[in-house]
Amino acid sequence: MSAPNKSFDPKSPASLNAEAVTGMVDSALVAIASATTLEELKEVRLAHVGDRSPLSLANREIGSLPPAAKAEAGQRVGTARGTIKQALDDRTAALEGERDSRVLLEETVDVTMLSRRRRLGSRHPLTTLMERMSDVFIAMGYEIAEGPEIEAEWLNFDSLNIAPDHPARTMQDTFYVGSPESGVVLRTQTSPIQMRAMLTRELPIYVVAPGRVFRTDELDATHTPVFHQIEGLAVDKGITMGHLKGTLDHLASAMFGVGIVTRLRPSYFPFTEPSAEVDLQCFVCRGESIGDPERPCRTCGSEGWIEWGGCGMVNPRVLRAAGVDPDVYSGFAFGMGVERTLMFRHGVTDMHDMVEGDVRFTEAFGLEV
Repeated sequence: MSAPNKSFDPKSPASLNAEAVTGMVDSALVAIASATTLEELKEVRLAHVGDRSPLSLANREIGSLPPAAKAEAGQRVGTARGTIKQALDDRTAALEGERDSRVLLEETVDVTMLSRRRRLGSRHPLTTLMERMSDVFIAMGYEIAEGPEIEAEWLNFDSLNIAPDHPARTMQDTFYVGSPESGVVLRTQTSPIQMRAMLTRELPIYVVAPGRVFRTDELDATHTPVFHQIEGLAVDKGITMGHLKGTLDHLASAMFGVGIVTRLRPSYFPFTEPSAEVDLQCFVCRGESIGDPERPCRTCGSEGWIEWGGCGMVNPRVLRAAGVDPDVYSGFAFGMGVERTLMFRHGVTDMHDMVEGDVRFTEAFGLEV
């Protein structure tokens, strides 16, 4: 068997001669120097050192040369590729430097300039006010009681001594779930929570029931079909109207400032007997505008008092419906509108502001916790 013929020297590919390789390098250097952006330089890199570039294709031809010619051709191509790579690295560094300098100049931040901060979120004032009113009673030893917004008609009306022919039970005032015969309503007050408390809790009972209620009122400046109440109930031995009056005076002072008092005017509610309307001493004029035409008060109409809610001693019929002996226990109950309290505290004049969800209204009260 004969040995390989190492002296065989085929014609060298034209792409590997010195002039061709030098031309490739010169062409690459010109293109690199002409690139003005990093994107353009990326295209130059692909064109002159990529897999399909002339120099890469020439490099593949080295394998067809005899061993004696491979070393020289390989050195020539390797030197050319090193020269182009160095030129690319230098041009990349230069263009990145230009880019960074331009960014620093174009995106300079004036730290002394007033910034446009995003608006801080805020809780709805009705929510925070209900919590604040609840805290007043928690400090007095009361517990928070809760109940469903979809309520049984018996708990919402019958158990509270509201007769079947009472006007409040008609569809003009009550949202029925389904029909008036369904026996299910959207609660018109939080009083059913008080009845649930008497049915399920051990005596004595001291609870406060804040929550959302529903009535078929038209939305206007002073009314809304969905609003909030906070009602209180105390059932114990020896409870009197004096305890009720002192409790309401304490709540008024906590909500409107020390010195504000309440008065009770005789009224009628089916679930309390005796019953009374709770009037709040005007927190603007403190009653000094009464009979003084030179110092009129727009808040109370110079009457010195503002209607706040209703209250009274729990009707014995309601106690019996809950299984409580009225000969042993007595109790008082009261209820205030949270919206009305907010209007009094902060001078809100239109109910629309509370329900329309305008951030400009709620952000004035801040993120109270």
